Amino acid sequence: MYAVIKTGGKQYRVAKNDVIKIERLDGEVGAEITFPEVLMIGGENPVVGTPTVTGAVVKGTVLEQAKGEKVIIFKKRRRKNYRRRNGHRQLLTVVRIADIAVA
Repeated sequence: MYAVIKTGGKQYRVAKNDVIKIERLDGEVGAEITFPEVLMIGGENPVVGTPTVTGAVVKGTVLEQAKGEKVIIFKKRRRKNYRRRNGHRQLLTVVRIADIAVA
């Protein structure tokens, strides 16, 4: 069984014991997080929500709070002597999916 959840403006396909990196959520390491926005439950009889599946919840455990890879932003206007260089590292939360519950 798998589920499609929405968090941080993105959608993730998850199954039990999957480890996913999502945008930063509040929570200490070892804390339990619930994802109430379940868009779809898949398996033998898939259930598609309109827009979410009522009574479905995905639970996970926070493994770590981390930073992603550095992304370089470089802007340039040709022949204008304009160059800007900047970097960004996205704050991430690493979560292990514990359970997919359908009521």
